Amino acid sequence: MTGSHDDGYKWIALSNTTLGILMATINSSIVLISLPAIFRGIRLNPLTPDNVSYLLWMLMGYMVVTAVLVVSLGRVGDMFGRVRMYNLGFAVFTLASIGLSLVFWEGPSAALALIGLRIVQGIGGALLMANSAAILTDAFPANQRGMALGINSVAGIAGSFIGLVVGGLLASGDWHLVFLVSVPIGIAGTVWAYLRLREMGEMRPARIDWWGNLTFGVGLIALLAGITYGIQPYGGHAMGWTNPAVLAAIGGGLLLLGLFAYIETRVSEPMFRLALFRIPAFTAGNLAGLLASIGRGGLMFMLIIWLQGIWLPSHGFSYESTPLWAAIYMLPMTAGFLIAGPLSGYFSDRFGARPFATGGMLAAALTFALMLLLPALFSYLPFGLLLLGNGLAMGLFTSPNTAGIMNAVPASERGVASGMRATFQNAGMNLSIGLFFSLMIAGLSAQLPGALYRGLTSQGVPQAAASRIADLPPVGSLFAAFLGYNPIKSLLGPLLSQLPADRAAYLTSTAFFPHLIARPFMHGMHITFTFAFVMMLIAAGASWLRGKRYVHEEALAAAGPALPPPSAKPRQLSPHPMVALSAAYGAAGGEIGRALSRSLTVPFIDRAIPASLADRVAEALQETIEEEDRSTSAIGGILAELRATSQLFGVQGLSANDKPLSVKDYRRLAEEAMGQLAATSGAVVVGHGAAAALRANPAVLRVAVRASLEARVRRVMQIEGLDLQEARRKVEAADAARRVYLRRLYGVSPDDPSLYNLIIDTSAIPPEASIAVILQALQGLRAGASLQ
Repeated sequence: MTGSHDDGYKWIALSNTTLGILMATINSSIVLISLPAIFRGIRLNPLTPDNVSYLLWMLMGYMVVTAVLVVSLGRVGDMFGRVRMYNLGFAVFTLASIGLSLVFWEGPSAALALIGLRIVQGIGGALLMANSAAILTDAFPANQRGMALGINSVAGIAGSFIGLVVGGLLASGDWHLVFLVSVPIGIAGTVWAYLRLREMGEMRPARIDWWGNLTFGVGLIALLAGITYGIQPYGGHAMGWTNPAVLAAIGGGLLLLGLFAYIETRVSEPMFRLALFRIPAFTAGNLAGLLASIGRGGLMFMLIIWLQGIWLPSHGFSYESTPLWAAIYMLPMTAGFLIAGPLSGYFSDRFGARPFATGGMLAAALTFALMLLLPALFSYLPFGLLLLGNGLAMGLFTSPNTAGIMNAVPASERGVASGMRATFQNAGMNLSIGLFFSLMIAGLSAQLPGALYRGLTSQGVPQAAASRIADLPPVGSLFAAFLGYNPIKSLLGPLLSQLPADRAAYLTSTAFFPHLIARPFMHGMHITFTFAFVMMLIAAGASWLRGKRYVHEEALAAAGPALPPPSAKPRQLSPHPMVALSAAYGAAGGEIGRALSRSLTVPFIDRAIPASLADRVAEALQETIEEEDRSTSAIGGILAELRATSQLFGVQGLSANDKPLSVKDYRRLAEEAMGQLAATSGAVVVGHGAAAALRANPAVLRVAVRASLEARVRRVMQIEGLDLQEARRKVEAADAARRVYLRRLYGVSPDDPSLYNLIIDTSAIPPEASIAVILQALQGLRAGASLQ
């Protein structure tokens, strides 16, 4: 039920969404560490020019898809149910994992199949990531969301590191296990989510923004694909930034994203809620998150290359074993996330996101500055401590930042807000990888060719061959080290057999290449660390701009005047607020009611007469207006049906039955249910004649929510996708049923102003402002009633 926070359920939601996010993020990195085994299994050399595209899309395809789809799928979750879309994500992810584990053939077709199924897997991951934060925000009260979102966020970030270790372990056996390991987890998660998760948020029916989805999806794919191909060699250049296709993809992508922003200001139901950027906490949080992702997203790749290409071989590890050991040696960073994330989330619930998120970015900047002091062949203790410090800093930032973003938005926008947050994070990661690789390649290009030439010729390699190898794009050496290949063995190939055995053994040992590349590599690393340092400082500034602690529901509740001072003699009232909304169909009564129940933390009871029954209810009630009471007439069955399906009676624990109800009995049951709610939990009740039934209770705020017929018809057209004639017919049928219902049960008209304390016209006052007015009126009403 909307508006209440079930202690048992919220921990189920946290456990399941944490499992889902772990599965999704583990699979974003598990392939990273398993690529050598995968390419050996399908008998493709990922370093040959024709196969580099397979390598890049195997690496980046999953992340590109999740970056593109999370906003759209978050919006779909707002429309059709976040839990429903989340469950679908589990199922899609699991089916794709099964398909990936069944690729037993070889060659380019196998690579294409893996890439295609990884994209499908990315769709499932996007469904999970887009809706998990919104599900938790719905399930947890504001004073616990930071902790819950902290655990969820840390699980997501930790998953990327856990995937490295799991991938290294499984790939050492059979690479199919890398994908098969997700299947039992996915099946268990799908069944668990289907059976135990339930919709607690607001579903907001709307039309899908097709043009917005199209321009955003194509534009972002083009931009990220251009960046992906920009790090590949082109012509005689070390990278492809002068490639016309790359420039066209990036330029076209930016133009389409600009067109997307324009479209979103013109459509009635935009995919990307640009209006949310008017909320400072939302805007600053997302900007800080984007900058943080750009500043640290590619760091993991650079650190892995540092460990695999230089440090581990220099310490006697074989190239084939370096992927697994690199993941193990990076575990202090994961530990930092796991320690700081939940703690910072817990404290941000009390003190707000700004001090923790800003402090986390400043601490991260400090760790990057200190990394500049490390030599290529460092002592592990200071390196491990800096990894731990960086993990603590990012955990300190991530949890409060996520909670600050999600707390800042209305309940009805949490799905799209979660998707927007994930889009900024995932797009920042993709941009970061492209930027870090570009900066590293630029740094290597300045020094690696000369170092390679001198090192090879000193070991007897012919000058012509050494010159040819030195002129090769440095990206080959970078990827070789990244994938755990012996770079020199790959570069020299048949030339090794022409060299003396001792020279060949030394060239391919774990000592030669690390010492050769150390100085050029550290030149590139200093560039990347400096870039990351600057990004962290800018992100800290953006984070500070979010302002003090801001929770949307609390801000609405605070809009009203303060209650009377303690010196006033209060009348004993129920501590639970009760609001009766008499809402015309299409006037946004349901949206206002759900938001009020969220803000007041009380149950929400929707209208008694669904639009689908409006014609039948009006006709049957009209027949009984001139009659005393006929439970055997058509109205008896309809009233029994209303009683069986209404939350008003369900909240009292009454069971549905087929026995026809008289009008008198139905009214008695409804009044008893509403009276019990007013005396115990409080509620926001839409319809049910609540304004008439509760008018004798001075602590109940009775509100009429109206709008012009034209405005209501337009709203129903937009929300339900109906044409003008059908929308008008539906609104008029609902109006007729409402009038007859109130006349037959209570002998009143919905137009009688004496029924209400407050009348609001949503044609002039939008729902968001109406909510603030109602909350203010409720505080004033209860303050006045307490003094009577």
